[in-house]
Amino acid sequence: MLGNGIAIPHGTTDTRGLVKETGVQIHHFAEGVDWGDGNTVYLAIGIAAKSDEHLGILKQLTHVLSADGVEEALKNAKSQDDVLAVLRGDNQKGLLFDASVITLDFPATDLVSMAAVCAGKLNNAGAVGQGYVSELVSQQPMHVGQGLWLVSSAAEVKQTALSFITAQTPFMDGDQQVKGLLAVAATGSEYVEVLNNLSGLLFANKASEIFADNADAVIKALMEARQEGLSKVFKIKNAHGLHARPGAMLVSVAKKFDAQIWVANLNGEGKQVNAKSLMKVIALGVKQGHELEFTADGADADKAIEAIGEAIASGLGEG
Repeated sequence: MLGNGIAIPHGTTDTRGLVKETGVQIHHFAEGVDWGDGNTVYLAIGIAAKSDEHLGILKQLTHVLSADGVEEALKNAKSQDDVLAVLRGDNQKGLLFDASVITLDFPATDLVSMAAVCAGKLNNAGAVGQGYVSELVSQQPMHVGQGLWLVSSAAEVKQTALSFITAQTPFMDGDQQVKGLLAVAATGSEYVEVLNNLSGLLFANKASEIFADNADAVIKALMEARQEGLSKVFKIKNAHGLHARPGAMLVSVAKKFDAQIWVANLNGEGKQVNAKSLMKVIALGVKQGHELEFTADGADADKAIEAIGEAIASGLGEG
């Protein structure tokens, strides 16, 4: 069970020799079927793979199928074309946050003008309508710490997006300093991970990383923030990498602990993801020999790292 009403049944490693040609079969259940443990599945994607080429398929699918609204779209699918449109991500725009919506060293003396610039940038990018602009400039932004302020609205939002602006010269609003403002346009939950990264930076007193001198550095600081804690690197031994079955076992081990646990594929993009999310783990595209860095933070972090290491050493159910 992958989540979002999707299951990916597939063969075991000891039957791989029976596969003549790698293939994918898709079954849509309009009314949903009981997949056990209280899970209802609307889409089952059967995969037969001769080697590890299915990892690329899984990685692509998880990027598309983890988006907001996928389960509802699958429920409402009336034809093969509808299902294929969901799998292709035809109606998914993702999170907009690039250099076009970032303004650095703006000569501002008040938060209203900063909010207006952010709203205007998002409007020019086609992410929001005039209703968002009007609502954003009428709000009082919230100070989240270290000179950073946050303002958000869901009014007339066409695409989930963020906009960021820094003041050329920091100024005071009441008794709080203003160095920068982050504006959120929310129609889905794609921005939540960014806010989690932001919280981590603020907690670690590293907000200075956000106030960079170029847009690329700002984006990296907010999108790829590194979580801190007890860390250890383990090498994946599984001959066919972390496909759904060993991936599910790894996630199951992580979920046994209260600690927050992140994992990064050091042979991939190196971005940390939630180790308790099967979608996120599979999307790492982990192959045999890849090194995974696990970071845990919490009272039982040491036990979590130890258990994960033991599970990987034992082959994650594949010997």
